[in-house]
Amino acid sequence: MERSLRYYELHAEVCKTFGHAKRLMVISTLRDNELMVTEISERTGIDISNLSQHLHVLRDKGLVSTRREGTKIYYQLSHPNIGKALDLMSAFLDQSISKSQDLIKKS
Repeated sequence: MERSLRYYELHAEVCKTFGHAKRLMVISTLRDNELMVTEISERTGIDISNLSQHLHVLRDKGLVSTRREGTKIYYQLSHPNIGKALDLMSAFLDQSISKSQDLIKKS
């Protein structure tokens, strides 16, 4: 299936969202949990004001969604494949690190 340039531009925008370590921490933390901002902050160590900015970006790009229960707002990944994408990137990184370590040991 041939895709348009616009499709690849949108794809690049989503990929840019994965390009920040703190956002990756948030995605990883939310992969199996629906959490409030304070809970995400406690688990990641990201201060709430900075976390709110990252959650805004993730929500704006459609990677997380929210659910309101009274005054509480819960965040969750908007699709299970987001966690799978993180797994694929982690597998690539783990393999790259392993290869680098092997090269260092052989030197």
